[in-house]
Amino acid sequence: MMDKIIDLIESPDKSAMNEASKRLDTLIKPIGSLGVLEEISIKLAGIFGKVNNKIEKKCVVVMSADNGVCEEGVSTCPQFITIMQTINIIRGFSGVSVLAKHANSDIKVVDIGINGDVQYPGLINKKVKPGTSNMVKGPAMTRDEAVLAINTGIEIVGELVRDGYNLIGTGEMGIGNTSTSSAVLMAFTGLEADKAVGRGAGMTNEGYEAKKKTILKALELNKPDKNDAIDVLAKVGGLDIAGMAGCFLGGAYYKVPVVIDGFISAVAALVAYKINPKVKDYMIPSHISEEPGFKHVIEYIGLKPFLGLEMRLGEGSGCPIAFNVIEAATEIINKVATFEEVEMNSDFLIDMRKDC
Repeated sequence: MMDKIIDLIESPDKSAMNEASKRLDTLIKPIGSLGVLEEISIKLAGIFGKVNNKIEKKCVVVMSADNGVCEEGVSTCPQFITIMQTINIIRGFSGVSVLAKHANSDIKVVDIGINGDVQYPGLINKKVKPGTSNMVKGPAMTRDEAVLAINTGIEIVGELVRDGYNLIGTGEMGIGNTSTSSAVLMAFTGLEADKAVGRGAGMTNEGYEAKKKTILKALELNKPDKNDAIDVLAKVGGLDIAGMAGCFLGGAYYKVPVVIDGFISAVAALVAYKINPKVKDYMIPSHISEEPGFKHVIEYIGLKPFLGLEMRLGEGSGCPIAFNVIEAATEIINKVATFEEVEMNSDFLIDMRKDC
């Protein structure tokens, strides 16, 4: 599937974007005064191909998978937390669950690579393999497995679009995935470990140094080809990253916006961007993650998050908050009046228009 859609991804509708920009400039406000809300409105016009848009249904897709590199002690959390928290997301107990409910958004939780046979109502079983292999001892997965995981993300987006969803967020759950994300980032950019690797949850100085050495060892052993996104993903990535990368590719193909959460989600966006740079135009970043590698990923892609909440939870938790802002952007362009649409019988309004 991936090979078939990559070349079919189109650039956004520039004409619709220009029309949206013109309308925003005629609203009863100073030009550009609503900042990012206006930028989002214009971006949505390009994605949907028309000026006036409405968010019909929203969904955060959470990809759950384990990482073999956890054998190296790169996380302070035991691996069973992946299963536990995956179920908690479905039960509505987690951060992303509460935020999604507040934003009137659905959640789809996907077992794309949990290390264990998990049967739970609401969990979508798309397991590629029970967790990746330890990347310090060899490739995390085969090339075919990486492609299959990407295709899973594409298929899920296709199913959501057919069910009427037109705003999608990306989330993940998988102990050890900040290590795989840092490895992917370093493989693509050559970024130093001190800038790409974070401490995770409560890691000591000794643990942090060991984590960086583990990632460097995996990169040296596997020698991923930075010019081949699938090679990088297969050798030092994760199944959750691959699944989310598929979501971004699927969003671009099906012409729906896909929201980036934090660091791991942004690395998945980077993988998709390396496969086809056009997907950038269908991505909407949400918040500025506190993970140190995040700013380097987002700058590499060339995007600008609009929320500064000092968050680093993951799970897709930034997406529902962003959904609220994105919907606000559609309300602005749809419902704020233009100067021509209001009665201009006030000297004050006439003077204001001249000054704007």
